[in-house]
Amino acid sequence: MHCPLKNLIPALHMHIKYILILPLGLLLSGIMLYPFLFSVWLSLQDYRLTRLNDVQFVGIENFSLIATDPSFLNAMGNTVSFVATAVICELILGLSLALLVQKLIVFRGVARSILLAPMFITPIAVGLMFRFLLNSEIGIIPFYLSKIGVSIDWFSPELALFSIVLIDVWQWTPFMLLMFLAGLEALPKTPFEAARVDGAGPWLTFSSITLPMLRPVIVVALIIRSLDAFKVFEYVFAITRGGPGNSTETIMYYIYQTGFRFFRMGEAAAASIFLIVVILVLVIILIQLSRPRLTK
Repeated sequence: MHCPLKNLIPALHMHIKYILILPLGLLLSGIMLYPFLFSVWLSLQDYRLTRLNDVQFVGIENFSLIATDPSFLNAMGNTVSFVATAVICELILGLSLALLVQKLIVFRGVARSILLAPMFITPIAVGLMFRFLLNSEIGIIPFYLSKIGVSIDWFSPELALFSIVLIDVWQWTPFMLLMFLAGLEALPKTPFEAARVDGAGPWLTFSSITLPMLRPVIVVALIIRSLDAFKVFEYVFAITRGGPGNSTETIMYYIYQTGFRFFRMGEAAAASIFLIVVILVLVIILIQLSRPRLTK
């Protein structure tokens, strides 16, 4: 007697991996796809929280409005400057610290624990902490700097964005350190032993062997940190609220202001879609740069 299960079981076995991830795939699609599609719909509407009964389709008008809005352009400029400066500083410091920690013989575990600690503090708490540490009137850092004749207003229009960058570097350099430590410990030992036998110095070994082999780790670290840095909000909200003036207004704070303070949800959604496009372009560029180039 023919049993249909004999044909069904091999088919299930071949597709079991797809069957197992199907529930998770459906769940993630519902969690991620619906908000994205709703944001796209919002960006095409004149949707204001003050008059929900009068929602009108306006097409790309919201995109035209933000493209000519000086506040939006300023927020994008501040965000790009913040991301570029903070991520590059974190990359250099994280790689340098990883190389130093890897060379430690004693207290390596203690050094790692201390250096990684800032990463585990919630960003809003870090922002409030530095708000008081750097305050020109009650902050302990300006107080001790004044003892040696140095007077710095860390949250002046000229320095406020730089101070936000320093705070981000303090908190997220440990992430770069963690990534590069893992990458360095995964590198094969044979090329380094060969370089040592050939008499290569530390700089030549680093530039010719370590750095090229760490390239995939560097690209992944850059992508992850850049994506996260574009979403900077907590420091700005806790410390400057976009000020003085709009010198520290970032794109996320602009979206928050537009949507939840001025109730223009359509324009806020359009700014969000624009940010997604910018991040996708950045990720594509970084991935293309990470691919090894073929030489003829």
